[in-house]
Amino acid sequence: MELLDSTIKNKVLDSMMKIIDKERLNIIAENKKDLDAFNREDQALFDRLVVNEAKVDGMIQAIKEVKQQQDPVDNQISDRTLDSGLKIINKTAPFGTIMIIYESRPDVTIEAAVLAFKANNKIILKGGKEAKNSNIILEKCWHQALEENGLSKDWIKLMHTNRKETQEFLQNPTEQLDLIVPRGGERLIQFVKENAKCAVLISGRGNNFLYVAKDANWEKAVKVILNAKTDKISGCNALDKVLVDKNLPDYHAKLKELQTILKEANVKILVDQKVGEILTDEEKISSENTWYEEFLALKIVISEADGVDDVIEKINKYSGGHSACIITEDSSKAAKFMEQVDSAAVYHNASTRFTDGGQMGVGAELAISTDKLHHRGPLGLKQLVTNKYYVYGDGHVRV
Repeated sequence: MELLDSTIKNKVLDSMMKIIDKERLNIIAENKKDLDAFNREDQALFDRLVVNEAKVDGMIQAIKEVKQQQDPVDNQISDRTLDSGLKIINKTAPFGTIMIIYESRPDVTIEAAVLAFKANNKIILKGGKEAKNSNIILEKCWHQALEENGLSKDWIKLMHTNRKETQEFLQNPTEQLDLIVPRGGERLIQFVKENAKCAVLISGRGNNFLYVAKDANWEKAVKVILNAKTDKISGCNALDKVLVDKNLPDYHAKLKELQTILKEANVKILVDQKVGEILTDEEKISSENTWYEEFLALKIVISEADGVDDVIEKINKYSGGHSACIITEDSSKAAKFMEQVDSAAVYHNASTRFTDGGQMGVGAELAISTDKLHHRGPLGLKQLVTNKYYVYGDGHVRV
């Protein structure tokens, strides 16, 4: 693949920022067509679909932040000269062509494309039908920015296909695909895994857990729980399960206080058998499947825990491997939890809502990876490259 100079890539991004700003009213108008056609029963999906003035400003800011970051391509990782005289240099290199399949969020059409392009990858965008009009106008903006700078529109393309046509493309791609990132719910991820013929990097479900240890500062615990649950219910970093240690002082009273605070925030509470004996008017968990579920709604599970070992085992069994938190004043207990819980991000006394590229200092993100290869957590600019060995000899042969 041709390596573009950083200067030309940044010129495209400059053009794109100006074009989006100029077209903002048209972008919002096209988005309104999508909003008007959408069934608002799925509030989380609706929230992700909305494009307003603030969202357009956010798109421009995301492009600006990526433009300001160092080009991640062709950077030297290592340089060795062997005893034989063979010189071996390892450098960062583009993946090639990345495909991202996502639901609802038109801002992904900006963030995914700007990251892939700055990292010298071509990108194929497959947005959901619910954001069709929004995505089409954003693709036109990208194409204008590319053409203004003498580059092919093929660097950034939106797929205009239905589910069946997308499945056929995954099974029999008409062009080289090097990496696919499904960004959405379990059904979407499973669909891609079953049909893709190339590497798939999973941007997995949330289903995030928080453990209130027996020595926790209760004021901190309540503050963090409320933020992690209610700040943005559509976020994959939102909280779903709260495990409260039964040895917490004033355990019964604190459970009832948490119940009152969550009820005031309109959060539906599900409880296990033990907590149900205290919070007697709350609905009990109906099946084990609830423990695996990511809610993406004002809904939460409160369950009784008995020590950090019990909690670690439960989280590693049921969670999506996204984010997990411990509320404790014991640093050694926190260290054990953070080392042994198998999640992309682990927290001590902080909300899971920080699992986000911008909040973690990565900048715009393609997705939050819950895979372990090749990267885990926010997929920012630096994570959208692979590596390549450059080997220099002078007639060297292996003997």
